[in-house]
Order: sequence, then structure tokens, then C-alpha cells
Amino acid sequence: MSDHLRRGGTAANVRVSPMWMVWFTLAWLAIWTVQLTPVQLLLPLQLDTQSGHWIDGVVWSGLVLSVGGLAGIVAAPLAGRFSDRTRSRFGRRRPWAIGGSVLAAIGLLLTGSADGPALVGAAWVVTSVGVSVASAALTALIADQLDGQRGAASAAASSAQAIGIVVGVAAIVLLGLTTGASYAVLAGFIFVVGTVTAVLLPDPRPPHEAVLAFHTRRELPRARISSLVDPSFTRLLISRFIVNVGNAFGTSLLLFFLLYGIMIPAAEAEDRLLFLIVIYTVFVVGASIVVGMITDRRGSRRLWTIVAALVQACSGVIILISPSFTTTVVAAAVMGAGYGAYMAVSLALATDLLLDPDDHARDLSLVNSSANLGQLVGPLLGAGLVALVGGFWLLFAAAAVVSVLGAGLTLSVHPAPRV
Repeated sequence: MSDHLRRGGTAANVRVSPMWMVWFTLAWLAIWTVQLTPVQLLLPLQLDTQSGHWIDGVVWSGLVLSVGGLAGIVAAPLAGRFSDRTRSRFGRRRPWAIGGSVLAAIGLLLTGSADGPALVGAAWVVTSVGVSVASAALTALIADQLDGQRGAASAAASSAQAIGIVVGVAAIVLLGLTTGASYAVLAGFIFVVGTVTAVLLPDPRPPHEAVLAFHTRRELPRARISSLVDPSFTRLLISRFIVNVGNAFGTSLLLFFLLYGIMIPAAEAEDRLLFLIVIYTVFVVGASIVVGMITDRRGSRRLWTIVAALVQACSGVIILISPSFTTTVVAAAVMGAGYGAYMAVSLALATDLLLDPDDHARDLSLVNSSANLGQLVGPLLGAGLVALVGGFWLLFAAAAVVSVLGAGLTLSVHPAPRV
């Protein structure tokens, strides 16, 4: 028996059709668009206009995003666990993908109509839970149905993250949508795309090939079946959290940095933000696709994960050396390349570490949750750093340091060899 099968891989190197990848990518595009557009633009604008001082807006943004993130972290593994145990005639993953999309749409409508930080935060919790439920179901499809294309599918999900920001922010900025209209458009997008792609993506009724293979491995000790007792798996979770904290330091408060760090006029700030996001996106997409495909063919996922985190760390150093819009553009490109490669390869690395096919959704939801927790705790910690020194230099220094720490922790991850 191969080590790869011991890690919960499928019984054969099954390949999916190009249309599978199209629907999968589109589903993730909807997920990331509705999650990150409010994080990057709408929520900071809402909370900045309701605060008496710009630092108050930064703190409120960090708090709201962190509370929503915590709710999502709790919801994701629970939804994944229930998904793993679902035996519906509609499939294991599909009902949860549809339900999460609908709940996210409701939460977005509530967030758009909320007034005041407390109500905005409560509504955003609903959105975060819906997004987490849908994400848990979608991520499980990688481990359920793929083997040799895991890097490509992980790259598709990571690329959609960057493209989703551009799609959402560009639509709002270029169309001049109001806050309420923006949330309504996002709600419609996740409702339609989330449900349609969930219906179109295959979701075979269990037992599928990986489950059948699992039941033939009765000699495998129970202590090796749960991924949660594998030190490499838990270290990778912690590493993804740390690296995503570093990424959040460099991206989540970017609008405030443009306005109050390098003094971009308010009339120009949204256009400059959109330009930075486009640059960031190009490098995220390019790096995630290229590196994801390389690791599918040649392996070395751990090495690429470490290098990618170190590249991300360089972006914080660039801004520290010379805080200006020009260097921020360069830093956005560097961070995009590092983060895109990191997210694609670390997710594929996580699927290689899985042990029990009956817990794919639960375990991969924890992988997603570790990244989401970093993205949504990061703004709160970052806001504290900004408030502590009354500026942004400490924020970008911390972004570099924690990214290096995440790379260092990945050195202790030891995946089984692929055969």
C-alpha cells in the first residue's frame, strides 16, 4: 500500500473534466467576492464614516472583522463535520454549499441595511457563517474527487480569491454604487452563482472511491487515521494562520494607509486602492497557477510553501524602506506573488496530509479556518499596532516578521512521499 493512500488519497489518479474546474473556480470566485469586497472596501467605509476619528474607524473595522472571523472559524469545522456525515440523495456537499450561499446572501443584505458598528458587526457574523459553511463543502470536493490535480484545484481557489476582490471593488468603484446597492449586488451574486455551481458540480453519493479504499486499510492504526493527531498537519494549520496574519497586516487596512499613512486625497483613494488590488491580483493569479501546476508535476510542496512565505515577508520590508504610493505598488506585486503561491501550495500540501476520507470536510475546513482566522484576527491586531504608534510603520514591520515565522514553522512539516 502506498504512503499516499495512507494519507487518504483516492484509489486511483482520477482526473476531472475542464468544466469541473470551471464550475469549481466560479464557485470560489463568488465566495471570495462577497467575503473580501466588504473586508477591503465596504466595511471600512461604513465604519469610518460612523467614527469621530480615523483611528476609531480603524479599531472598529478590526473588531468587526475579527468577530465575524471568529464566528466563521467556529462554523466551518461544524459544517464540515455535518457534511461528512450527510447521506442525502442530493449528495454530501451540495446541500451545505447551497445553504451556505443562501445564508451569506441574507447576511449581506442585513449588513448593507445595518446602522452603527454593533449592528454592522452582528450582520457581518451572519455573512461570515454562511461563507464558512459553503467554503467547507467546496474545499472537501478537492480531497473527495481529486488526486493528481489537487495543486491545480487549489490554485483555482486561490486565484479566485484575488480575482474576487477585483470583481467586487471594480464593480462598486466604476459603477458608483451606494453602500446599500453594493451589498444587494453581492447578495444576488452569491445567491445565484453559489447555488447554480453547487448544482452543476458532481457530488457522488457515498461510498466514493476514497471511502472504499479506507475500509480496506484495516491494518492502519487508529492513531494514524485522524489528521488532528498528526503533528505535521497541526503545524501546517498554525503556519497558515501565522502567514495569513502577515498578509492581513499588509492588506486589510490598506485604505486607511492610503488616506492617513501616505496622505492620498479622499477623492483619489478608492481609485488608487483599485489599482493596487489589480496589481496584487495579477501576481496572485500568476503565482498560484504556475507554482500549483509545478508542484503537481514535481512535488516539493513544502519547499515552495516556505519560499512563498518568505517572498511575502519582503513586501513589508519594501514599504518600511520607503513609504510612498510607488513603493506600495511594488510591495503589492511582491505580496501577491508570495501569497498566491503560498495559498495554492499550502492547501495542496494539506490535502496530501489527510488521513481519514470520512473526515475530509472537517479537516479541510480547519485548513480554511486557520487561514480565515489569520485574515480576520489580523485586522484587529493590526489596528492595535496602528493605534499604539499612531502610524503604520509597526504594522508593516510586523507583517514581515510574522511571515518569516510562518515560513520557519513550515520547516517542521513532513508530508509522506507521493508514489
